[in-house]
Amino acid sequence: MASLCLSLHQTLNPSAAPRARPLTLSFPRSTTISLRPSTKRAATVTTRASYTPTPAIERVISIASYALPFFNSLQYGRFLFAQYPRLGLLVEPIFPILNLYRSVPYASFVAFFGLYLGVVRNTSFSRYVRFNAMQAVTLDVLLAVPVLLTRILDPGQGGGFGVKATMWGHTGVFVFSFMCFVYGVVSCLVGKTPYIPFVADAAGRQL
Repeated sequence: MASLCLSLHQTLNPSAAPRARPLTLSFPRSTTISLRPSTKRAATVTTRASYTPTPAIERVISIASYALPFFNSLQYGRFLFAQYPRLGLLVEPIFPILNLYRSVPYASFVAFFGLYLGVVRNTSFSRYVRFNAMQAVTLDVLLAVPVLLTRILDPGQGGGFGVKATMWGHTGVFVFSFMCFVYGVVSCLVGKTPYIPFVADAAGRQL
């Protein structure tokens, strides 16, 4: 009977009824990700490379090697010197050495085999010297090709055009040889390795 009265009292008076607790949902705390770069500096690793200059004696031998193809290419410049005599002043300083070179019988063959057997195939020399010597030898062989073609084809039989073609060809060969000589000498003076197009690849395969 008492419980019935209590139930009736709660129905008639809702404020007297016990209040239900509100439903709460709890979420974990969000994690904040900072996109700011770290203030710590990354450790830097410094590598020092040692540079060893090319010895002077190796530079001298390399420069002397390029004199061989240049001396043998002077014959191609006769048409150019005949047309422009003042260009002879460029090679006038080497006339004493050139006269000494030509005074030796078969100087071209002696210098060629001496350079190839005495320097290129001599492993006591550094690769720098051997490469320059082999490049000079290869260039000297290539410079002999126009002479052989001239003797075989005999362009004089072609009339005026054949003579002009010979003059242009010889002049072009001499200019190319002169540029290679200057490039090789300047590179060796500063201790760098000159790389003549096509010639350097052929020379490198022989070492």
